[in-house]
Amino acid sequence: MSEKISRRKFLQISSLGAAAAAVLTGCGPASRYVVRKPYANMPEYNQTGVSTYYATTCRECAAGCGLIMRTFEGRAIKAEGNPQHPVNRGKLCQRGLTSVQGLYNPDRIQTPRKAAGRGSGNFIDIPWDEALSTASNLLGGDPAGVAFLLGYQPDHLYDLVKEITTAMGAPAPVRYGALGMFEARATLIEAARQTTGAAGLPFFDLGSADVVFSFGANFLETWLSPLAYSRGYGNLRQGKLGKRGYLVSFEARQSVTSGAADEWIPVIPGSEGLVAKAIGRLVAQMDGGTIPTAFADLDLAQAVQQSGVSEEKLHHLAELFAQAQQPLAIPGGAALAHVNGLASAKAILALNALKGAAPAWLAAEDDSAGSLAGVLALVNRMKSGEIHTLFIHGVNPVFELPAALGFADALKNVKAVVSFSSFPDETAMTSDWILPDHTGLESFGYQRVLAGSDRPALSSLQPVVAPLYDTRATADVLIEAARARGGALTAAITYQDEVDFIQQKILPLMNAGGFYSAPEIFTFWSSWLQYGGWWKAGAEAALIDFSSALDESIPVAAPPALPEGKLHFLSYGTQMGDGSGANRPWLQETPDPTTTAMWNSWIEVHPETAGKLGLHDDDVVKVSSAAGELEAIVYLFPAIRPDTVAIPFGQGHTALGRFAEGRGANPAAVMELLLNEAGDLACGDLQVTLTPTGKRRPLARYESREGVYGDHAG
Repeated sequence: MSEKISRRKFLQISSLGAAAAAVLTGCGPASRYVVRKPYANMPEYNQTGVSTYYATTCRECAAGCGLIMRTFEGRAIKAEGNPQHPVNRGKLCQRGLTSVQGLYNPDRIQTPRKAAGRGSGNFIDIPWDEALSTASNLLGGDPAGVAFLLGYQPDHLYDLVKEITTAMGAPAPVRYGALGMFEARATLIEAARQTTGAAGLPFFDLGSADVVFSFGANFLETWLSPLAYSRGYGNLRQGKLGKRGYLVSFEARQSVTSGAADEWIPVIPGSEGLVAKAIGRLVAQMDGGTIPTAFADLDLAQAVQQSGVSEEKLHHLAELFAQAQQPLAIPGGAALAHVNGLASAKAILALNALKGAAPAWLAAEDDSAGSLAGVLALVNRMKSGEIHTLFIHGVNPVFELPAALGFADALKNVKAVVSFSSFPDETAMTSDWILPDHTGLESFGYQRVLAGSDRPALSSLQPVVAPLYDTRATADVLIEAARARGGALTAAITYQDEVDFIQQKILPLMNAGGFYSAPEIFTFWSSWLQYGGWWKAGAEAALIDFSSALDESIPVAAPPALPEGKLHFLSYGTQMGDGSGANRPWLQETPDPTTTAMWNSWIEVHPETAGKLGLHDDDVVKVSSAAGELEAIVYLFPAIRPDTVAIPFGQGHTALGRFAEGRGANPAAVMELLLNEAGDLACGDLQVTLTPTGKRRPLARYESREGVYGDHAG
């Protein structure tokens, strides 16, 4: 990618004309050597005035959607969905569209840097030779004291780091991300493992169902694979089974998914599992059979009291489920983000077994879901001084983790902290070295498709432009650092570079029955890049058998009582993702779909609750919990329970560049360290108090001053 070669040398490498023609679409065997230069210094193989298209993978979240990137004279112009990709089928979300703003962001880190003093915010540029020597030296010492904290993407880097840590005898890399927390990814995988015996993310086929009960799964906005689920939602409405599908959403706050549902059931947070058990018991009674063990211990009167859902409504919902030809129950992030989250997930999954095989299948087994428990163990080791070197990539823990975890303070006990961030985020600014990675549009790699596809799939990444700055692929940095160490590490990590590593990893796919094949790796590599990955030609999904869940007692604890003066607190994902999208002006300018607010964050308060507290639109309140406090702007929101308030996640940055800093509040400041049985953060059990500050701050929003509910400014 970075090596400059003459046309003569290029033609020698690429076997003359045929391969050269392939390179024009970014897919030839010599594509690693192609320099996609801007028009000021155009290479011979590009055509002035003609667009060139590259198939790659979106890196704005871990869903693994396929991109077709249009480039013009060496510049990335526009991202579109890959119509052949099994996840998004040509569609693209707003985050994917803004990937070019990440590439051309004016606040990118352009060269390796060394801190003049940790936490000072002052850095000096250093050459890559020094940076590589530093990385190699830091891999030395006691291997037990070397730790890697990685985000959910890219997967090829995670696989490489696993090999490196194994060869070193160091602990396996820890994986975490705020989106995974809101998805309750680890809880869902553990519930599937206990229910089916296989650890993987279930993918629910909405399009094959006629009645869908969504428990906290905001699949039209941020949950797991929004584009795949949006397509499924469209198929549900088109009526594959001969009638328009029916959607019921159970959430304390009306999300985009709840707003699109036929019925929104505003349950008390943490009671979703009890509601599922109540519906299951009533469905079994209607069918006239024996009540399964999973639902037998449910006291209906208590469930009504503890969930806030009337008995009449529960009977109505049970009738809907019982009369459906192919009903489906989905356990989503908000329903599982409680201390009783694992039991709730199993109870919801058990609903699917009442009517036979549910339209759902299990993705490939995954050992990298990550949970807060894993990060907590790492932080404890950092606090005790056991970690002397910490490498961080693809995650911003100082911002994303609950402040109560004490990650920032634990960093003080780590002698060397290395960030591979492309942007000056909060964690990078508290590191000793920043060795900037390429952005997603400058990178090779692959991403596993764990949810969103009805067939085995691996999504590929390739550069669509030449690197704009003096950055390097983190995989290349680690391979070179390992090679320089010598000994067992060098003997184990024998890859020439990042591309060589990827090619060796995809070798087994050549004979795995994909929709294309090749006799050798270079031809296969051409197709791998040209199509944007590898997947089976047809659907290969075995329906999940949830029947074993019916024979198991599933005790679901009642949600904690709400003391006088307290309110349930929810935080939820938005177009800002895990917060990394806050440096994209397009995302900041995009109105929130439920409130139309932009360029800030807010706290949603029911008008009835606001009246009792004397609050109005644009008032600033102090939000307090046992863990901390923050200030937020009030937005009167009728589509939320009166006993609940909510703040979107992603704003409140103190770093990350000019478009992100100083806007809104970070909900992680008030999150307490409550974990469920799967090790996920039970952020849905948080309770807070609101205190007026007497200040007002107008909130930018797209709707008129009066809004759709009248002027509550007072």
